[in-house]
Amino acid sequence: MRWNRLKIALVDDEQEYLDEMTRLCRDFGERCGCQIETVPFTTGETFLNAFSDGGFSVVFMDIYMEGIDGIAAALKMREQDNRCILVFLTSSTEFMPDAFSCHAFEYITKPFSLQRVESVLQDVLKVLPPAQKYIKVSSERKTVRVFLDQIASVVTSAHYLNISLTDGKSLRCRMTMPEFMRLTEEDDRFITINKGIAVNADYVHDFDGNSCILENGMKLPIRVRNRLKIVQALQDYHFNKIRSRQRHGKELSL
Repeated sequence: MRWNRLKIALVDDEQEYLDEMTRLCRDFGERCGCQIETVPFTTGETFLNAFSDGGFSVVFMDIYMEGIDGIAAALKMREQDNRCILVFLTSSTEFMPDAFSCHAFEYITKPFSLQRVESVLQDVLKVLPPAQKYIKVSSERKTVRVFLDQIASVVTSAHYLNISLTDGKSLRCRMTMPEFMRLTEEDDRFITINKGIAVNADYVHDFDGNSCILENGMKLPIRVRNRLKIVQALQDYHFNKIRSRQRHGKELSL
């Protein structure tokens, strides 16, 4: 299981640099097994119009742009999202002290070098939260790559697992529940609520009597005598997730 998805905003008013950074990012993704999506913007204004909290994992922002400059755009971005990783692109380090007041993670000078871009992306992968992990499973004689945050529930059926995805689709895999857990490296978002049934804690909506209700309305039976432990495990997961995000935000602000 490896880091997988990275959605990157590239903001630069010079097309040649947008093209070069797009190529370098995608080349890096192919070499490290990371699925990278790049979204180019030629002005700070168009970027801010498209930006939303959590919309991008990383923003590469040119400092010197016509219209709203990179520092001003970054400060506006920080009003919505203080966790997104920000990397400045610049032809001069003269204004870098002002740039780091935006809680920038790093900077890359122009012209770009492959070594520098790869070094920054490697550091980015080290600090991103683990929601972008994936596993590979065999379903209908095909190997399928599944993101852990797309798995809503896993239910044992004879010698198979029915893996329900958040988009409504499902996968039937010849696998045991312990094998699935090992494949996820015992990821703590998956909570066992009954024999042969595990749910994604991020996708649990509520508990109703002896049932666990998922965001899509699906109801799964819980083990009655373990109800309090199951609810406590869910609360502990969300508490630890909040603490992890807080620590991550503090690291970016240093």
